[in-house]
Amino acid sequence: MSDIIIYTLALALVQIWLLPMILNLKNISWLFSSRDATVETSMIYERASRASANLQASLPAFLALCLLSMQLEVDVSGTAMIWLALRVVYIPLYLFGISMLRSASWVGSVVCMIFIALDLV
Repeated sequence: MSDIIIYTLALALVQIWLLPMILNLKNISWLFSSRDATVETSMIYERASRASANLQASLPAFLALCLLSMQLEVDVSGTAMIWLALRVVYIPLYLFGISMLRSASWVGSVVCMIFIALDLV
């Protein structure tokens, strides 16, 4: 289970920090500033920001469920790996505006967390 937590944290690093930076290289000086001013960004950057916010909303619950499963010694690694795969797939679906599949990916990830929680009770 600890490997899934590490992979999830790597996904968070890429999605929250690295991807927005790469998509906003034209504003590199702004990236290294206190970001008081507003800069013009691309549609893909805005989508990446929204996808990042979505991950940040579900990440604490997912990590808590993973840690609880380790504490209770309940193997939820299969469902947790599916959650992670769905979250990885969610990124390009969001970036490229494939809304129906993106929504299905999101719903699937929520269902995975529900199944993990049910396995723990």
